[in-house]
Amino acid sequence: MKKIFLSLIFSFLAGILSVSSAYAFCPVCVVAVGAGVGLARWLGIDDSISGLWIGGLMVSVITWTLDWFNKKNINFRSRRTITVLGYYLILLAPLYWIGVAGHPFNKLWGIDKILLGVIVGSVFFLLGGLWYSYLKKRNNNQAYFPFQKIVMPVGALVILSFIFYFITK
Repeated sequence: MKKIFLSLIFSFLAGILSVSSAYAFCPVCVVAVGAGVGLARWLGIDDSISGLWIGGLMVSVITWTLDWFNKKNINFRSRRTITVLGYYLILLAPLYWIGVAGHPFNKLWGIDKILLGVIVGSVFFLLGGLWYSYLKKRNNNQAYFPFQKIVMPVGALVILSFIFYFITK
């Protein structure tokens, strides 16, 4: 199970690192994701669902940072790799040190619930943003409906939240 989990992590990181340019998410997405994390913890919602929103927030912050590097013309070797790994280490290491993540009774499918949620949330938030970019390009660089850039990545997290709610209930 650990080999499968590690291969999923490396596949996810390879996917993020292979995106050719930084697709920065809008500030409303970051606020929505941040509010989702706070609300989930306050309401006592399962850690896997909180992890989904934390993962979406991480993708937002990473893409914003990479976009900021591009705008400021800051280039250094392995910039994308260092940024991605750095943010995930900054997020996950303290959670393990304080005992929020890594508890033996807080697992789903043999994987820590927070870590599982972060991975799944990151992947689907990124896919929602990439899907929006793809659809926008197909429509002469026009969104199909107002706030589509927000609805697609955040909508993916909302749908996953309902799915994980029923799985963990």
